Amino acid sequence: MFEVLATTVLVVHFAFLAYVVLGGFLAWRWPKAFWPHLAAAVWGLTVVTFSLRCPLTAVEHWARRRAGQGGVERGFIDQYIEGVLYPARYTHYLQVLVGVVVVGSYAGLWVKYRNRRDTTRRSEEMSEPPATV
Repeated sequence: MFEVLATTVLVVHFAFLAYVVLGGFLAWRWPKAFWPHLAAAVWGLTVVTFSLRCPLTAVEHWARRRAGQGGVERGFIDQYIEGVLYPARYTHYLQVLVGVVVVGSYAGLWVKYRNRRDTTRRSEEMSEPPATV
């Protein structure tokens, strides 16, 4: 049972990281997704900046120890991403790239809604009856 819990937490952790990186683009379609994504992005930035231990990592390690699987003491990114998906020496570059993707998704969202607002304003101005003198 603890092995299943550890694996489930692992999958949730990967999903959370994917959401941190790409979730800003969801707000393009669903604007209400902006605030939850902003919270997730701030959390991710805080964990990386201050080298905090993510609660998901703590739960996974606890479940693995309970399942009799020792030796997992590195962080999630150190264990499953660095050196697996990319060489560890590129970590800083990948962190910057993630930041650029998140900020880019927010910039795209801002442009999209600014254009929508301008289009709405123009169509309202065109539909108003002409002013009488």
